[in-house]
Amino acid sequence: MNARKLFLIGASLLSIVLGWAPWAKGVTLNELVAAARKEGTIEFYGPSTLTPQGAQALAEAFNRKYGLNIKLNYSPAGDMPGDVARVVARAATGVAPDWDVMVVTDAHHATLWVRKLHQTLDFKALGIDSRLIHYDSGTISFANQIVLPAYNNKILAPKDAPKSWDDLLDPKWKGKLGMTNAAHHFSRLAAGPWGEKKTTDYVRALVKQDLNLGLLGQIYTRLQVGEILVTVTITDSFVHRAKKTGAPIVFAEGVEPVISPAYHAGVPKGAPHPNVGHLFSVFLTTLEAQGVWEKYGGQSSAFVPGTTVYKYAQKHQMVYMTQDQAEMVDKLAAQYGKILGFTK
Repeated sequence: MNARKLFLIGASLLSIVLGWAPWAKGVTLNELVAAARKEGTIEFYGPSTLTPQGAQALAEAFNRKYGLNIKLNYSPAGDMPGDVARVVARAATGVAPDWDVMVVTDAHHATLWVRKLHQTLDFKALGIDSRLIHYDSGTISFANQIVLPAYNNKILAPKDAPKSWDDLLDPKWKGKLGMTNAAHHFSRLAAGPWGEKKTTDYVRALVKQDLNLGLLGQIYTRLQVGEILVTVTITDSFVHRAKKTGAPIVFAEGVEPVISPAYHAGVPKGAPHPNVGHLFSVFLTTLEAQGVWEKYGGQSSAFVPGTTVYKYAQKHQMVYMTQDQAEMVDKLAAQYGKILGFTK
């Protein structure tokens, strides 16, 4: 046996161990389902706003659709930037990630992509719309967020709420604004309509407003109890929760442009159950999963005609992130995090 054949056999064996080579030239849905069935479990990281009930509903719909009996373990996100950084740090030391599939925003997946930490798959061969495939076939986009300032409408009348991003720089809001650690919200504006200089100047001006800093859940709670009057940005997941629970939290209407991060599903490199992770990512684009996600999380795709977010997008100036902006968004998110005081 010559050296070339030995090399090819060795490479094939190694790739099988790593779990990706069987699909290097594309895989059928039936083959992926069969591989997922053998793995039997999925460690799923997703937004806390999905709720355990929503995660369970997804698991039931997933198993029903593909005739499986996969056990889904749900890890609700409390700090997406921190948890993604944890995956990066573990990879640097050769430690496998905790999760088989991560549903985080496109900006957080950008952090993984620039470090080549996605386990890719030929999703197009599985019939996924090419517009939903991102990061060199490392992730699938399946839902869009709406991100705007929000306020407590039991304390603040709609006429007194901010009407533009610049309104948040008014001295009357000093000490009364909340700011989450989702600094990537602003880096999207920098990579898009505002440009880097305008956005950086804006972030520096915000700091002079004596911002109240916290994680998304913390800022939502402080807004609800009236400790702050307005949060600079918040996702529609929390506004959706407020509507369902009767909490007095609403978006500041009229603020444009509207920041619209996308939720992407992706399998981190080294995931213990990559096949079920990939199948679950594909599943999230189906009508069954879209219905569950909108019911519990409040989002749908801006690119699927007829969905709630699609209809919303037709009436507003939306800011989407593209793959070619990923490195800039990732770099500036770190920079703005420091300026705002979240990191040193």
